[in-house]
Amino acid sequence: MGPVLAGVLQLIALIAALALAYIPLGTYMARVYSSDKHLRVEKWIYKGIGADPNTEMRWPAYLRSVLAFSAVGVLFLYLLQRIQGILPGSLGFSSVNPAQSFNTAVSFVTNTNWQSYYGEQTMGHVVQTAGLAVQNFVSAAVGIAVAVALVRGFARSRTGELGNFWADMVRGTIRILLPLSVVAALVLVACGAIQNFSGIHEVGQFMGGHQQWNGGAVASQEAIKEIGTNGGGYFNANSAHPFENPTPFTNLFEIFLLLVIPFALTRTFGVMVGSIKQGYAILATMATIWVGFVALMMWTEFAHHGPALQIAGGAMEGKEQRIGVGASSIFAVSTTLTSTGAVDSFHSSFTGLGGGITILGMQLGEIAPGGTGSGLYGMLIMAVIAVFIAGLMVGRTPEYLGKKIGTREMKLAACYILITPALVLIFAAASMALPTPPHSMLNSGAHGFSEVLYAFTSAANNNGSAFAGLNANTDWYNTMLGLAMVLGRFLPMVFVLALAGSLAEQKPVPVTAGTLRTEKPLFTGLLVGAILIITGLTYFPALALGPLAEGLAS
Repeated sequence: MGPVLAGVLQLIALIAALALAYIPLGTYMARVYSSDKHLRVEKWIYKGIGADPNTEMRWPAYLRSVLAFSAVGVLFLYLLQRIQGILPGSLGFSSVNPAQSFNTAVSFVTNTNWQSYYGEQTMGHVVQTAGLAVQNFVSAAVGIAVAVALVRGFARSRTGELGNFWADMVRGTIRILLPLSVVAALVLVACGAIQNFSGIHEVGQFMGGHQQWNGGAVASQEAIKEIGTNGGGYFNANSAHPFENPTPFTNLFEIFLLLVIPFALTRTFGVMVGSIKQGYAILATMATIWVGFVALMMWTEFAHHGPALQIAGGAMEGKEQRIGVGASSIFAVSTTLTSTGAVDSFHSSFTGLGGGITILGMQLGEIAPGGTGSGLYGMLIMAVIAVFIAGLMVGRTPEYLGKKIGTREMKLAACYILITPALVLIFAAASMALPTPPHSMLNSGAHGFSEVLYAFTSAANNNGSAFAGLNANTDWYNTMLGLAMVLGRFLPMVFVLALAGSLAEQKPVPVTAGTLRTEKPLFTGLLVGAILIITGLTYFPALALGPLAEGLAS
């Protein structure tokens, strides 16, 4: 079997698995967030944190709860790293320095999981399990909660109430993320991923020095890092490491894990707004972009000219032999079109155009299918903009799901789509203009610029993957990337929740003969076009200086 055929067959198997999980998981999540009953363990948690899960919140209260919970998470994780040297199970590692502690705490709380350190040489068992793994669960649950609040904004009328954040966050963790992660971890352990609390072992010599490996609760963290679209790896090699990703099957399984909730949330959306077809329209948009990007990535990695690449069957540099070009292409596209950031190959070693595809995937806003929750609310914002564009074309007041898209709604949607590009371009420009930050680049020229552009695109979009050439463990990058992660996570949430509150207060608009049918393929095509055009107009100059210049020159 040739490598191209193997990659295509894996893609087909992945699509089939996602299709089988779509209806049951999406419907189940809709029931979770629509239920008025609480599990016993959930009642204990509410009592412990002093929250009343039955109290409905308007959008300012919902936002304050999100920000307060996240701020406490940042503080706790920061302090945990600062005292690591005196904690049991630290494996002899010292406390993490302040700038890196800030960067890492922000990274995991914002669901970014950017790592400017070697995981197996920096973090002990307590920080990994009690700190990083916990945030993998709750940061993902926060993203889903915000998405559900926006869905309620479309579904409800004549009320500003969007649900209860504490109930949404706890239910997402206890009823969705935790059981899925337990099952996934068992599968990974059965397939060879490690799960222990062993110390550091010397396993031999490497390049004249001693090679050491430490164990850890790897399989359980690997499971939630993919399911929650987190991405932070126990080891520096991330999902390219055989302890995290031992076989081609686990590689495909991990891709399935990072896609299944974002895709299934479109079913949740359809059920909660009372129109399954609307969910299918959003699903079709996401799937069209995802499949298109995978096909384009496979083409760039398999068909690149050069005798060495042709003999190897594709661009094998930076890829694991046991995984191959096809599966690595699927993983790279899936991890950058979601907010996962896990890698099973090094994106810096992809062809020039292949590396550009990974950057562009993040610059779309990671909405195809996007992160846990963030992908759905990002796509719904784009749907609002597409409806507005359609309204301008026909001279009619735009409507979406029975809600008028007026001046206030468009201002909020416009702020949402502008904030992330502003962060990416301003921080990247400053890093290139100042005298010291460019010294962190491993490469010069177009590829070096791509390293910087990739880093801030990844941070501001809460992805977390890296181009692998940039030395980001400096005070400048730890601080600036940390700020990009914070602002890129929470400023968009402000506009999402404000939009949800505005929509929930409206009374429904009756459907007429002139209403745009947003469940039809025509709207799906309009939405795909709007996403690509808006992203292209925003980022094309920067892409032309980096991956496009490199790809055309090679």
